[in-house]
Amino acid sequence: MAWTSLCNLDELTEGAGKPVQVDGFSLAVFLYEGRPYVIDSICPHAGHDLSGGNIENGCAICPYHGWNFRLSDGQMPDAPGIAVRSYNVRVYPRENHPTLVQANLPMP
Repeated sequence: MAWTSLCNLDELTEGAGKPVQVDGFSLAVFLYEGRPYVIDSICPHAGHDLSGGNIENGCAICPYHGWNFRLSDGQMPDAPGIAVRSYNVRVYPRENHPTLVQANLPMP
């Protein structure tokens, strides 16, 4: 695992997703209740991008068919076994530079 910078914290909008492509990962970065979350961006239902969806009750909602995934663990509520991967996230403040959002991604 390696902490990988995804974006600046000030690039995120509360309740909205941001698509990020990094090192072969397609990720959706969300800001919810002031905290960033990172999940895989590909919905397992039909392969659409979750980063274009809204957040409801702590879940990212796929904008195409309404499937929802908890930001905290990637699980679909009420559907055990259906999930997207979620990642540990940290904010990394830097003096005189924007604060970074980083995820702990599995790296070879």
